[in-house]
Order: sequence, then C-alpha cells, then structure tokens
Amino acid sequence: MAIRVVRLGSPRVPGEGLRIGTVRRPPRGVPKAEFASRDFYDVWLPEAAPSEELVKLAQSAVSDRDWAAFKRHYRTEMGQPDKARLLALLSALSRQTDLSVGCYCEDETRCHRSVLRDLLAEHGAELR
Repeated sequence: MAIRVVRLGSPRVPGEGLRIGTVRRPPRGVPKAEFASRDFYDVWLPEAAPSEELVKLAQSAVSDRDWAAFKRHYRTEMGQPDKARLLALLSALSRQTDLSVGCYCEDETRCHRSVLRDLLAEHGAELR
C-alpha cells in the first residue's frame, strides 16, 4: 500500500489505485465524464493544490530563488490546520490502500507535486 506521485494525463500503472487530482483547475477541453478514462484523475482534490496566487508565483519562477520562495509559501499554506488534516488523511490512507496524487506539470522538480511528496513523507505516508 502506498501513494504514487504522478503526472496527470500519463498512462496509469498497475497498482496505482485511485488517482487524485491535486490541481487548482480541471483539464481544459476534457469533458468531466472522461477525466478518469483519459488518465487525468478519478477524484478532484483542489484543496491540496496551491492557491491561485501561488500557482501564478510557481509559473513565474525563473530562478532557484523564485522556486524556493514558492516552496516556502506552499508549505505555509499546507501547514494550515485544515490542510494539515488533509495531509494526515492521505498519509493514513497510504498505509491502507494504493492511491496516487498528481498534477499536469511535465517537470516534477518545478511542480508543487514535488513539495507535496515531501509533505506527505513528513506526515508518515508510504510513498512509492
């Protein structure tokens, strides 16, 4: 049992489990009924995504310093009580079942999912 961190829209792998979209917006031009069949996500969880303001900050990050600022702000957001409970829930679920969380970004190193991976690990999640 574990959480995989994936790129939404990528082909699913065996044992991936429920795919959760931790993104601010649904995929453009894709009918809602096709989100799962087109390998985006089964369940949408925008509460685990950065705020609209932070999405803009991440997209405009050109230097390592800019990216570090985004990471710091996203960690602060995810440290709020409701977000921390969400991280705790996902971490607990990872010890009971397979699931995956993800975002659309091509480069995970410059995507909030890299930070989300670290946060989940810090909350005791089983990661794959």
